[in-house]
Amino acid sequence: MSKHARLISLAAGVLGMLSLAAAAQAQEKVTLLSNWYAQAEHGGFYQAVAKGIYKKYGMDVTIKMGGPQVNNMQILLAGQADFSMGYDFSVLKGVEQGLPLVTVATSFQSDLQGMLTHGDVNGLGGLKDKTILVAGSGQSNWWPWLKAKYGYSDGQTKAYTFNLQPFFADANTVQQAYPSSELFQAEKAGAKPKFFLFAHEGYPPYGTTIVTLQKTVATRPDLVKRFVKATAEGWKSYLEDPAAGNVLIKQDNKNMGDEQLAYALTKLKELKVVTGGDAASHGIGVMTDERWKKTYDTMVATGLLKADTDWRKAYTTQFVKDMKVMP
Repeated sequence: MSKHARLISLAAGVLGMLSLAAAAQAQEKVTLLSNWYAQAEHGGFYQAVAKGIYKKYGMDVTIKMGGPQVNNMQILLAGQADFSMGYDFSVLKGVEQGLPLVTVATSFQSDLQGMLTHGDVNGLGGLKDKTILVAGSGQSNWWPWLKAKYGYSDGQTKAYTFNLQPFFADANTVQQAYPSSELFQAEKAGAKPKFFLFAHEGYPPYGTTIVTLQKTVATRPDLVKRFVKATAEGWKSYLEDPAAGNVLIKQDNKNMGDEQLAYALTKLKELKVVTGGDAASHGIGVMTDERWKKTYDTMVATGLLKADTDWRKAYTTQFVKDMKVMP
């Protein structure tokens, strides 16, 4: 190689290193707060980290794990996170209280909450003679809806303490559940349970949404757009092959095993919560005005929200309406 050629090669190498350094510096640091211990229901977010999808969109994303003692909205409002996994009821209630929260996308086209029953139950309308275990959070979201829809009473309820023993011990007891958690545990215990998703009976909220502050949308719309798009691509990738995301999930949550992760992914696919509904035709992450109006109407009808709440402040479709990350 001539001296001239060596100089050109050296210059190209230096420029390459400078480009890599610039790209590394350009990675915008972003913090996401999850809504529970790491699990398959967070798979799209972890996959986007593991597969470098966030980095492709110029972000260095850190996922901080939530849990029962973590107040996500409080942390978000304090500026200690850029985004949080959220829930429509909580954001609408926050808007009623004047909090500057806004939902910018969703992971699931329906909430994953449902009812775990024994084999004699054939639907959500067949619980009139049952003891229904409801957690404190359920009292302020799904229970008023279910009670009103089927004419149930508060006298039927007992507290659900996230322990399945009362369900196992009494064939007349039913309880709130997630298909990837309590249903998995009940099947492992040989209980032969049934599970009924509330969404299949018209319960309207989305599940595992992306929430941020109104000022973030106003002042950093490009960041929001990139985060939402990368997360949708993360979900598509996770459904195709979850291996990379699952490694990070298990690192964060030492109690999460391969069997439960595989079971949960099967349920996500079976219920089509990521790819079904409006997502089938408009892309992963999409939300609509019509669905948000139904959630608002449900909360008002059950006394959970004041009718004069400006419900349109709780969300924006600007980042998802034309994104079209198709399943």
